[in-house]
Amino acid sequence: MKISTKGRYALRMMIDLAEHDDGTLISLKDVAARQDISPKYLEQIVGLLSKAGFLHSGRGPMGGYRLARKPAEYTVGSILRLTEGNLAPVACLEDAENQCQRCAQCATLDFWTGLYGVINEYIDRFTLEDLVKIERKKNGKGTGSKCSF
Repeated sequence: MKISTKGRYALRMMIDLAEHDDGTLISLKDVAARQDISPKYLEQIVGLLSKAGFLHSGRGPMGGYRLARKPAEYTVGSILRLTEGNLAPVACLEDAENQCQRCAQCATLDFWTGLYGVINEYIDRFTLEDLVKIERKKNGKGTGSKCSF
């Protein structure tokens, strides 16, 4: 499984909106500049997020976007599922009921089901608020450009 640019940028944009929330709308141009993401690409992402009710938007010279809910009310999983679709590691787990004709005798189904469970548990464990705290901690410490896990 690989998260696309759309999913990664959606998370970055949502973190940015949460971090800079002062109750007013935030322009897409400002988010794009801070995140070094094309405004045109962000327009596609905000359309998806707005339609799903994740963002409020306003038009005009003072227009922009803001979160529809508190950052703690968004899980990373909800954002990724919206932008990426189903995150199942294999096609036979994408539907609520397994449609594979071999599922009863499949030696790997339990493995894939377990992996899918771990993925979902992990991405649903973290909220947007958690990522904002991490962002602030990393930026406050001035960790530079080195990245590690």
